[in-house]
Amino acid sequence: MLVLGVETSCDETGVALYDTDAGLLAHSLYSQVAMHAEYGGVVPELASRDHIRRLLPLTRDILARTACRLEDIDAIAYTRGPGLAGALLVGASVASALGMSLGRPTIGVHHLEGHLLSPLLSVPAPRFPFIALLVSGGHTQIMEVHGVGRYRLLGETLDDAAGEAFDKTAKLLGLGYPGGPALSQLAETGEAGRFTLPRPMLKSGDLNFSFSGLKTAVLTLLNKSPRDDPARAAVARAFQDAIVEVLVEKSATALEETGLRQLVVAGGVGANRQLRERLSKEAVRSGFQVFYPRLEFCTDNGAMIAFAGAMRLKQRPIPDSSPGAFTVRPRWHLEERDGTPLPAA
Repeated sequence: MLVLGVETSCDETGVALYDTDAGLLAHSLYSQVAMHAEYGGVVPELASRDHIRRLLPLTRDILARTACRLEDIDAIAYTRGPGLAGALLVGASVASALGMSLGRPTIGVHHLEGHLLSPLLSVPAPRFPFIALLVSGGHTQIMEVHGVGRYRLLGETLDDAAGEAFDKTAKLLGLGYPGGPALSQLAETGEAGRFTLPRPMLKSGDLNFSFSGLKTAVLTLLNKSPRDDPARAAVARAFQDAIVEVLVEKSATALEETGLRQLVVAGGVGANRQLRERLSKEAVRSGFQVFYPRLEFCTDNGAMIAFAGAMRLKQRPIPDSSPGAFTVRPRWHLEERDGTPLPAA
C-alpha cells in the first residue's frame, strides 16, 4: 500500500510517500522559519497562505523523485489536528480533494501520534510496548504505548510545555526566533554550575510536569546577574540543565513504575543534544533501551504522517469520512483518538 502523507499543522509544510512493503520512499519539507522570524513567532494567517503556495509543488517533487504517479497512490493521510486551524484546513482540503478525484481513502492523523510513532521509521526500531516521552511544541507528555491507538497518559505538563519554556526563556535572553535551538546553542558555551535553577515537580510523586515557574526563576536570576555574554550563556546552561534533569528522571520513573524497558523520545525537543546524552547515560545506568527519531523527523514532517496513516489503515482500511468530506481538530487530545485506549492506571 502506497500512502501519501501531508503535514500542515503549523509552520512546516511536509509531504512524503510511504510504502508498507518498501518503507519510506521519499519525503520533502519546507520550513517557514525565515518568514516568521521577522515577527518573532508564528503568524497563523501567513502560515496558512504559505502552505497553499508550497503543498502542491512539494507533492509534485515527491512524485517526480520516486517515479510515482498520482494514480499509484492507494491512500492519503493528512494531519487533522491539533494545530493552527487555518493551516490544518489547507492540508485537509488538498488531501480530501485528491482522495475524491482519485477515488482513494483519506485518513486524518493525530499530529502527536505521528511524532510518537516516528522512531519506528528508524533502524533499530522499538517494539511495542514502550514508554513514550512526547516533547513537541506545546506538548510535554509521558505515554504508555501498547500498540497503534493503545495509549495511556501517565503524566503531562500542567502549564507551559518544555518547548514553550525554551522559547519564552530564549526571549528573556534576547535570542531570536526560533528560540529553542538558539538557547540550546548558547547553553553549549555556558559555564556549568555557575547558576542553579529549581527542578519543578521533580519530587512531586507523580509523572506530571510544570515549567512556567522555571521561566519566572530565569527572569529573577537575570535581574540579579550581569548581562554580559558569559553570564547569559551560564543562565541558558542552568535552564537547560534543569529541564533535562526533570525530563530524564520522570522518564526513568515511568519505566520503573510500569516495568517496561524501552523508552521512545519524540518531538522537537527530542533533537536536543544534552537531552539525548543524559537519557543515553541513564539508559546504560538503569538498563533500559532508548530510541530517538532521526533528527530530520524530530520537527514536523510528512513522513511521520504517512507512516501513522498507513498503520491506521492497516487496522481499519476505510476512510474516516464520506468522500469529499473532512474536518479538522485544532484542539485534540491524543487519548481521544479512536482506537483501544488502555484502562486507567
